[in-house]
Amino acid sequence: MEFRPCIDIHNGKVKQIVGSSLSDEKDAAKENFVSNKNAAYYARLYQSHGLKGGHIILLNAADSPYYEKTKAEALSALAAFPGGMQVGGGVTAENASEYLKAGASHVIVTSYVFQNGEILLERLEKLKKAVGKEHIVLDLSARKYEDAYYVMTDRWQKKSSVKVNLNLLDQLSSYCDEYLIHAVDVEGKNNGIEEPLVEMLSACEDIPITYAGGIHSYDDLEILRKLGKNKIHATIGSSLDLFGGPLSFETICTLLKT
Repeated sequence: MEFRPCIDIHNGKVKQIVGSSLSDEKDAAKENFVSNKNAAYYARLYQSHGLKGGHIILLNAADSPYYEKTKAEALSALAAFPGGMQVGGGVTAENASEYLKAGASHVIVTSYVFQNGEILLERLEKLKKAVGKEHIVLDLSARKYEDAYYVMTDRWQKKSSVKVNLNLLDQLSSYCDEYLIHAVDVEGKNNGIEEPLVEMLSACEDIPITYAGGIHSYDDLEILRKLGKNKIHATIGSSLDLFGGPLSFETICTLLKT
């Protein structure tokens, strides 16, 4: 179990938001924290603590008036910690290599390979051919509907028809190096992890998984460690003192040091 830090960028600023509140209309989101420091600052901080494998997420759509500013922040963070972080948000087979050349270890994709509620395997094949399986992270951000979890796309705004389960993880494992799973219903709400989702993910043996969503106490980390069989990595955002929360960044680094 490792600590995988994050840098979420929205409207050109490093922020922590409530994931389910994000809307492309007027680039709106409910904000938990807006930093007065730039993305490169956080990348250098993570580098100084040896925290590889964190992710940078661009939260604006490509047609947003803020997109270029958000992208510039992401590129500056990659340059500050070359080879140390993953990047996602608007990644396609056509632009993925740009981010790798800019310093990303992996590109993170969701919406590019999920269109009209379905998986486009031909796009996954194209992406794999463009950058290699070893540079791809699939973000299978999940929300529960009735008795199953479903992949959410387009910055968590659209429900796909694809269920997040062990069959899906097995099916897609030949296309990626890792999975990133945001629990959308608890993302940014600081009210505990999505325990049934973590329990299900813990049965996946073949590929690393990073879980994000709801961690707001040290007890939550221990629950994640236990339910995740000490192998699911943890992302903590708005609960960190770096982003105005109660959990000490330094303590988390010590607790999850490998």
